[in-house]
Amino acid sequence: MHLQSLKLLPLTGLLGLLPILTFMTEGCARKGITAKLADVSESRIINADREPGNWMSYGRTYEEQRFSPLRQIHDGNASRLRLAWFYDLDTSRGQEATPIIVDGIMYFTSAWSKVFALNAATGALLWSYDPKVPGRWGVNACCDVVNRGVAAWNGKIFFGTLDGRLIALDAASGRRIWETLTVDRNFRYSITGAPRVAKAKVIIGNSGGEFGVRGYVSAYDAETGHLVWRFYTVPGDPSKPFESPILRRAASTWNGQWWKLGGGGTVWNAIVYDPELEQLYIGTGNGTPWSERFRSPEGGDNLLTCSIVALKVESGEYVWHYQQNPGDVWDFDSDEDIILADLTINNRPRKVLMQAPKNGIFYVVDRTNGTLISAEPYTFINWATGVDLRTGRPAESAAARYQGPDPTPIVPGPLGAHSWQPMSYSPLTHLAYIPVNDVGFKYKQAGSFEARQLAPNYGIDVIAAGMPQKPEIKKAILAGVKGKLLAWNPLEQRAAWTVERAGPWNGGTLVTAGNLLFEGTASGNFEAYRADNGEKLWSFAAQTGVMAGPVTFEAGGEQYVAVLAGWGGVFPLAAGEVSFASGRVANISRMLAFKIDGSATLPPLTPVEEARITPLANPANSVIIHKGERLFQSYCAVCHGDVAVSGGVLPDLRRSSALTSDTWFKVVLGGLLEAQGMVSFAKELSPQDAAAIRSYVISRRNQDAHYDHSQGVQGRP
Repeated sequence: MHLQSLKLLPLTGLLGLLPILTFMTEGCARKGITAKLADVSESRIINADREPGNWMSYGRTYEEQRFSPLRQIHDGNASRLRLAWFYDLDTSRGQEATPIIVDGIMYFTSAWSKVFALNAATGALLWSYDPKVPGRWGVNACCDVVNRGVAAWNGKIFFGTLDGRLIALDAASGRRIWETLTVDRNFRYSITGAPRVAKAKVIIGNSGGEFGVRGYVSAYDAETGHLVWRFYTVPGDPSKPFESPILRRAASTWNGQWWKLGGGGTVWNAIVYDPELEQLYIGTGNGTPWSERFRSPEGGDNLLTCSIVALKVESGEYVWHYQQNPGDVWDFDSDEDIILADLTINNRPRKVLMQAPKNGIFYVVDRTNGTLISAEPYTFINWATGVDLRTGRPAESAAARYQGPDPTPIVPGPLGAHSWQPMSYSPLTHLAYIPVNDVGFKYKQAGSFEARQLAPNYGIDVIAAGMPQKPEIKKAILAGVKGKLLAWNPLEQRAAWTVERAGPWNGGTLVTAGNLLFEGTASGNFEAYRADNGEKLWSFAAQTGVMAGPVTFEAGGEQYVAVLAGWGGVFPLAAGEVSFASGRVANISRMLAFKIDGSATLPPLTPVEEARITPLANPANSVIIHKGERLFQSYCAVCHGDVAVSGGVLPDLRRSSALTSDTWFKVVLGGLLEAQGMVSFAKELSPQDAAAIRSYVISRRNQDAHYDHSQGVQGRP
């Protein structure tokens, strides 16, 4: 049941809310103000350290360091952490949200852009809101139907929806106050990122870089939902007026007819507000398609893709930019978290921003003017040898542009050395804590390009990018798939300590004044380490992959640590067998909260056993199967896994009963499962195409019939 107001709350929900309302009323009475739930303001966030028991913004403070001054839980008692409560969610899709906690209430989003408000001390549901995103919009999400969270401001909770809406809810009841469509639905936009609020403006970007859209970031009035300003990150049609002077300058770095392909440069994650300078810093995405041969045939830097851009918060006016990957061809976007800090560099105080983007290089930038201070690889890379500090440009290696018939695999690949999973920074240890992916990728130019409306538009050879089926080659590739938790010294640009992981796609990090560093793992644990030296202190079996950023807060005088758990995202959806390196786990979506000597327990898992894959008759010839392979890798792999191997979130098509019936065509062409996100592909695939894809999947089933990929899969409660 989706409760829309307090009048509809069950008695347990009302009882859960009463202590919070009492606390709010008494506290506000002492301060001489009126009680209001989620009464967040700019002043309150700026002074967040005065009330460290709250977590009022995505990164706790405007600096987004994800550092908490709380120390009731510390390196001396972390081993006594136990589950305090959990709240199960009604989905089996990926969970990426950072919860917001204000005055004893936790607000967060789930898959399909649903919102929940819980009693932060008990986990009792206060209200929930379902924006009813159409299942068909899931085809426009490159990387699962995820959402990274809400923003709180002046009694309202703001969030974006997968289908491009920005919604304001009443924090007390979950009632919708206003709703604004932020995108043109004639294009394949989506929203997965969390909004930010600054100067009473709600700032939101969007996704769709692989789907032919033009990137921008927008500011809306927090009270009315009216558009205040919009900043485009790439130039549009040059025959029309440019929206800002910087776009006229940027247009000279593009060529061909890029605007017909959208351009990319989407602002899908990194948005940070600097109240001291009254500036926003945004990260921008890659150009679309990936290959410059089709995007900008004569080359060029393609501004403002893969850049950090500073804007005036009041007007959206351009201030400066720093481009990390000019003319990017690897999907090395710069949308990963940006952290603000004041550092002393060469005996001089500097106002800096720090970022560890996909390309594997850690950047320290002067945020007053965009000057690059330092840049060094934080993990192994082979696409560049470093960065020229004078020009700020990377020194690309000879193999970087993947020319020729058999190009060298590039490290990192499109997964990125660091993706959206939040990193953190401690002003006590002076270290940044980064969840690192060590995964390469074989890029190869496609022979031709045709923009599609129901598939990602990469512009690369999708078959060459697939996992080879020769055992010796496959074994060598999988041996190089790794991940790690990295503590990085930004001043010295070197690693302080490292924890090796079995594979990539591990969770975001949280660091506290109790000398603790928290991170979830792709293999199903939630763990605590000493922040200064990486000593492991505690681990909890979460029963599912943990990707989201943890938070810590106080309720009833006790410190809690919470994290949203649930396996998903682009890696298990699209990477196929490569995702097995991280450990095969089921998706069990739930919020987990811990405290010292907690007494809650999770339900036991029931092992899931899948029938062994058996061969099927396949009358198709090699020409049809090869056609099906190309179509599968183009249309299906983004959700159902590279070379038809599922990472465990969505169905493994090799095991589908539809392979032997006409149900296959009812699903692929008829939209039988549209409500679950499986849209009809009849606009772009013919019955012969659908049959060829089925023949390819059957061929892959038969190839793998002697394997049982279900071994090691965790069960469900």
